[in-house]
Amino acid sequence: MRKTILLDTGWKFVKTASDVEAAVNSCGEDISLPHTWNAVDGQDGGNDYYRGTCWYTRKLEVPARKDDQEVWLEFNGAAMTAQVWLNGELLARHEGGYSTFRVNITEHLQEENVLAVSVDNSDNDSVYPQKADFTFYGGLYREVNLLIVPKAHFALGYAGGPGMKVTTAVKLGGGESCGCDGKDGNKLQFGGCEESDRELKPGSARITVEAWTEGPAESVEFTIDGQSKSAVVTDGYAKAVFIIENVHLWDGTNDPYLYTAQAKLDSGDEISTRFGCRVIRFDPQEGFFLNGRSYPLRGVSRHQDRAGAGNALTPEMHREDMEIIKEIGANTLRLAHYQHSQYFYDLCDEAGMIVWAEIPYITLHMENGVENTLSQMKELIIQNYNHPSIVCWGLSNEITASGGVTESLMENHRKLNDLCHSLDFTRPTTMAHVFMLETDSPLLAIPDIGSYNLYFGWYLGELSQNDSFFDAYHQTYPDRCIGFSEYGADANPAFQSAQPERGDYTESYQCVYHEHILDMIEKRPYLWATHVWNLFDFAADGRDEGGKNGVNQKGLVTMDRQLKKDAFYLYKAHWSSDPFVHICGRRYADRAEETTEIKVYSNQPQVTLYVDGKLVETQNGNYIFRFQVPISGEHCVEAKAGQTEGGMETASIETTSIETTGMKTTSKETASIETTGMKMADKVMMDDIRIRKVDKPNPEYCFIQDGGIVNWFDKEDFKEGYFSIKDTLAALQSNPQTGAIVGQMMAGAAASRGDVAESVKDNPNLLKMMGSMTLESMLKQAQDAVTPEQIRGLNSALQQIKKPE
Repeated sequence: MRKTILLDTGWKFVKTASDVEAAVNSCGEDISLPHTWNAVDGQDGGNDYYRGTCWYTRKLEVPARKDDQEVWLEFNGAAMTAQVWLNGELLARHEGGYSTFRVNITEHLQEENVLAVSVDNSDNDSVYPQKADFTFYGGLYREVNLLIVPKAHFALGYAGGPGMKVTTAVKLGGGESCGCDGKDGNKLQFGGCEESDRELKPGSARITVEAWTEGPAESVEFTIDGQSKSAVVTDGYAKAVFIIENVHLWDGTNDPYLYTAQAKLDSGDEISTRFGCRVIRFDPQEGFFLNGRSYPLRGVSRHQDRAGAGNALTPEMHREDMEIIKEIGANTLRLAHYQHSQYFYDLCDEAGMIVWAEIPYITLHMENGVENTLSQMKELIIQNYNHPSIVCWGLSNEITASGGVTESLMENHRKLNDLCHSLDFTRPTTMAHVFMLETDSPLLAIPDIGSYNLYFGWYLGELSQNDSFFDAYHQTYPDRCIGFSEYGADANPAFQSAQPERGDYTESYQCVYHEHILDMIEKRPYLWATHVWNLFDFAADGRDEGGKNGVNQKGLVTMDRQLKKDAFYLYKAHWSSDPFVHICGRRYADRAEETTEIKVYSNQPQVTLYVDGKLVETQNGNYIFRFQVPISGEHCVEAKAGQTEGGMETASIETTSIETTGMKTTSKETASIETTGMKMADKVMMDDIRIRKVDKPNPEYCFIQDGGIVNWFDKEDFKEGYFSIKDTLAALQSNPQTGAIVGQMMAGAAASRGDVAESVKDNPNLLKMMGSMTLESMLKQAQDAVTPEQIRGLNSALQQIKKPE
């Protein structure tokens, strides 16, 4: 029997030490795991969080053990490069901060032992990630375990894997066609039966179980679903095949049924893994199919950090994230941009989420980092192969953002693609392409399926360009599976507007943005998956924008998980079957307009609005309901929705939890009300907010206190025949004098947006896309990076340069 001992206490953290001896002799700081040293400075902005080598030390007490037992250390996450020392001796080095690795310490144990682990997240040119829009937290931020196993045991040293691999092949029932694993014309299907399984009955599955051993193991006993089979171990490998009649499918969020496979050695070592039986298909015209039926993938992306904790998450935090994901009604997750916790992948299996898993090969191709991309991919696949939730392996993300497509980059992707296929023929490979990568690039042809990160309507361009981009791509490449891997708009809930526009960082514009994108997505069923960027705000210490330092605010939920922005409820209306009604703009309490728009999101077909208890209007609609309401003082606005029939009956009303600043807060509760002229077949959903009429717009709702750029100038500030901020970027860059001025301004603005913005500022494709934009519109987007005085000075300098005749 193997024994697992959690090493979560008794650690000392040493921020700086010259070597292992100095680290062990340092007083240090008493800490418990999980731990990161960047929980505070990695989230406060300035791009100055500590990146270097820190140390974790502790005494290591090993329980009494038999001579035929081995002792291993298991690290589930050490960011980014770790070295493991026992009693002053270096035993192992691991490069990659997101995967599990283990160290055999049996032969190095003494009567008294001191363990020291150095962890390094410093800048280098060989270990990913190095350039990306998120904080690279350092630390032992996941569990560390001590494992005691028999000498004959299931493999612990094989790429951090579980020692067992389960591959399923299902013959669907009900007359559905299974097809074969791999490519079928221009369709990709995985998990179906092969030619050799013609004798399989419809509704049955072939389960292949493989195990790897270390030490003098002779045979393995496998057990699945009440069946047991013994297999001989040859060169550390054993295999058995099972047939399950009337297989219970893992069917996404509808029914995520999991089987358990167990394996046992004569030595007593025993392991188990859960798995699911399912068939997945990717169709370039019709999108994603699960178990033979269309199953549109609509969901979100997730980073693994949160406010105050960094990436050192507890199981409770992981579970809370999953509950929020389930609440919004998503059925797919892109777990970006690295391997996530095994605990969270387990939650995905249990919840029926369809998962995109990837490695942190991101933004910048490093010539010295090729081997690291391959080792991280190998660990990702071997450690996560058995999770039925995972349906694809991501090769890279926006890898051309800071440079062009070189042969070295192409070769790296070919190697990764081949590695994925050699380790796993049951899933396709994919990539997330940056929006300025040309669609005819040969890079797009390497993975089995593809996806694009588009931000038209936020970083540049118009919302409608998202529509036209996918229409043009699908028309040009009708046989390619394409998805929408990132899209979003930053929103600080403190900022509100009755007339939202791109770049204002308001919660109001985030709603406008996502309303358009959702409509666009629903009209394009060929998109194999769509993922909002992001479900949660996350740390990007290089960012200082939108009134908040160190945070990417594209999340639908704040980084502390305490506030769900209005756009969260837009997606809940589209995706969730749990009845609800939500009034937008609860943080927009002070309103200067005479007539204000009250917008309601609901998954109910009918919504009724009341103001101060008086009926305003009942509307029928889909998801979005807009009411025009005259205001004169302070008002209580209520929205009600629910299924009704004729008659009169007392009904249950559920009010949603509201978050507001300086206003009345209502918690979720059930109240009894008497209704007139209607009978409630189910409970009536209700939400309420309070608003008040004010004489002037509340300046606290505006990101820029001095008003818009247009208001910073008088008409006489623009002379005809001379350059100004109203000219396009292309026109300004075509002139040597104005080009130099604008280039200097853009470099300064990029520096305030962090490493990624700085590295992509000279990307030729990005500059080409930006060429048709006026400098004025670009400045609106970067208004916190450029002061009003700087803009006036910039315009004044441009106005000194005459345009050519």
